[in-house]
Amino acid sequence: MNNKRASRRVSHSRRRGQPVEREWRQHHNEGVWREVQEERKQESVPRGVCLSMCPVRELQDRETQNLLHRFEVLAGTEREHWPRADPSRVVKEYARPAAGKDSTRPSDLRPPAVLLKTVFYLIDNIAASPTLRPWTEVYDFVFDRLRSVRQDMIIQRVSGADCVAVLERTIRFLIYASYRLCGEPLRLYDPRINDTHLQESLSWLLDCYTSGKHPNQEEFQALGLLYNLGSSRATQHTMELPERIRSSPVMRLALSVSRAFMERNPVRLFRLAHSLNFLQSCALHRHLEACRRDLLLLYSHGHSSKNCRFPLHKLAHILALDVPLTTQLCQAHGVEVHGDSVVFSKTSFTEPEAGKLQCAHFHELVDRKQSDLTVGSIIHGCT
Repeated sequence: MNNKRASRRVSHSRRRGQPVEREWRQHHNEGVWREVQEERKQESVPRGVCLSMCPVRELQDRETQNLLHRFEVLAGTEREHWPRADPSRVVKEYARPAAGKDSTRPSDLRPPAVLLKTVFYLIDNIAASPTLRPWTEVYDFVFDRLRSVRQDMIIQRVSGADCVAVLERTIRFLIYASYRLCGEPLRLYDPRINDTHLQESLSWLLDCYTSGKHPNQEEFQALGLLYNLGSSRATQHTMELPERIRSSPVMRLALSVSRAFMERNPVRLFRLAHSLNFLQSCALHRHLEACRRDLLLLYSHGHSSKNCRFPLHKLAHILALDVPLTTQLCQAHGVEVHGDSVVFSKTSFTEPEAGKLQCAHFHELVDRKQSDLTVGSIIHGCT
């Protein structure tokens, strides 16, 4: 009888232990299942096998349908009714995802090495070409083909050094274009679309920087901050960077510019802007119009007096403009200019009429820094 009770106790203890064991097995199986799923996902990621800049099928289709860009046509056939494609110049164009269309065929996807080669071709042979004009058309072609490159990278989940190299050159190109094409008609250049793709590429690149060491990280962290002056998100991201990055000279300068902008101290901002290199100035240039407006507003209150005369040449130096442009800027804001002097008044300051000031005319601060830099050296970062 005692043996029966003992056996019952043992059996009860086993039953109490079964749910724990079952729970452990369940968690273990879930972990194994997740690992299997991840392996399957990796196996299901398509890998490109196209070794040319454009898949053969697309090249033939576009040639047959007469959809080749003039930059892709075989020399000597431009005037023919059906121009022929030059395989060494045709680049895969961006195609929107569509229902029923398979965009994951390996034969239509270019591997990372080919994508990087394509980017180098677009920069060296198209964007930096001294003979291809107008540059608005050059921009439109390169913009579309770089978008196609990023599309191939997304489908194949490309990461690592090749991904970073592509994104860095894409961002430099888009920042340079935002400066060079500023003021162009909307039908030729849309700054909002350019900004959208620039922000997406920058976000992707900064995410890539979270793993491993990258020699150009400080450069692009600074460019991101300068391009997004006044953004609390960009400032917070910068503050969360490691000390070794934040303390680099290029980042310290960008942080000083950002602080001057946040404190609405345009005088200090323009003084610091003289120390920026060309591409950094391109990133900053979209904020210069607002900074100049703020400076004139501050001076209109701080120097508001009928008997006060502010030297025009000194104001021009602070604004990083020549005297004629400074005069034009003052008059557009209702600030009186008498000979070589400026008369500020807080009651006369006005906002300029829409379209009265063309941003492209006020690029002197940036223009003089380009000097002998070529488009290729700017985009490749050889400055």
